[in-house]
Amino acid sequence: MPMFGLADVNSFYASCEALFRPDLRGKPIVVLSNNDGCVIARNAGAKALGIKMGVPWFQIKNQSYREKVHVFSSNYALYHSLSQRVMSALEEITPRVEQYSIDEMFLDLTGIDSCEDFEHFGRRLKAHALNTVGLPIGVGIGQTKTLAKSAQWASKEWKQFRGVLALTPDNSKRTMTLLENQPVEEVWDVGRKIGKRLNLMGIKNALQLAQSSPRFIRENFSVVLERTVRELNGESCIPLEELPPSKQQIICSRSFGERITSKAAMQQALCLYATRAAEKLRGERQFCRHIGIFIRTSPHAINEVYYGNSAGEKLALPTQDTRDIIEVALRSLDRIWLDGRRYMKAGIALDDFTPNGIAQFNLFNENKPREKSAQLMKVLDGINQSGLGSVWFAGQGVDTAWRMKREMLSPAWTTCWNDIPIARIK
Repeated sequence: MPMFGLADVNSFYASCEALFRPDLRGKPIVVLSNNDGCVIARNAGAKALGIKMGVPWFQIKNQSYREKVHVFSSNYALYHSLSQRVMSALEEITPRVEQYSIDEMFLDLTGIDSCEDFEHFGRRLKAHALNTVGLPIGVGIGQTKTLAKSAQWASKEWKQFRGVLALTPDNSKRTMTLLENQPVEEVWDVGRKIGKRLNLMGIKNALQLAQSSPRFIRENFSVVLERTVRELNGESCIPLEELPPSKQQIICSRSFGERITSKAAMQQALCLYATRAAEKLRGERQFCRHIGIFIRTSPHAINEVYYGNSAGEKLALPTQDTRDIIEVALRSLDRIWLDGRRYMKAGIALDDFTPNGIAQFNLFNENKPREKSAQLMKVLDGINQSGLGSVWFAGQGVDTAWRMKREMLSPAWTTCWNDIPIARIK
């Protein structure tokens, strides 16, 4: 019988910010969204002060709390680095691991109970992650991914489990009690929208959903929700995926720190986004055949007419060369740019992927592959990923006021040599 585990880092972004700051242990911490907009992560201390998810930064800034709140801009390079370290730590003592999200990993725990109790193993896993990486995790265990997810949710809700809970076949009473106390909208793959519809049908908790007819759920909702019902009953329908599926699209977009009013500034922004999208594309070992961009003004700006538009090109020859992507982005911008507007956001999208750069040529096609493109891109990525420095295209500009606001950004503790903390013995 298969058994799954779900390891989830507690308050991941906030825990990452506190990892290299011992002075912040136990202190209220919040992390802000792009452009320092609103709260996207809180630790227990911040929750105790009543700080809600999605609260704008300016409200927190002007609010007085009984304890100082430590606020950080999003540092995704740090979060990704630490996520990979947690993944590696779990792989050291777990047979198979699937990274579900930046802070969640599914584990194959089948057969573990032949030599060790599931909850004992979960506590050992929790201790290993803390000792190896320094981040606290919670562990949920069940016969299916959905039950493991529910167990992990309960391990956070009820402190008596101390962050580890196992739902095993020999303790059906515990499983039923947990599902009865779990709101249906908290079940994996349900959410608020579907949860409201289920509530109107009298299905208000996970147990009532589990006891529903799979056929009824499929006919009135979807095959996905039917699968959830079966999983809640211990029927494994979602296998462990050790290799993540290939991306079908890569999007790089940002809101600007200041409104863009000049075409030159917008060209700089698109050049930067094209560079980052191309890096991601090469990381996926893919080539793209379609490149598109979009630009938008704010739909909420007073006394301003909203304008949003997009443009793109289909390539005759698939590419992963940053120069090709920049050229298409700038040509597309020429077709949709309007003067006299205050643009708040722009982005670039790459799609129609292929694992190689081979295509059927037109006899009269003048476009030819760039010489030594792969070698140049490899050198470029190697420098930029080394942590020792960076190389960029001139079109990105240097002094750009429009760049995303990150006024409270923490150091790149794990990805830049200059930011690595130095310990000194006095």
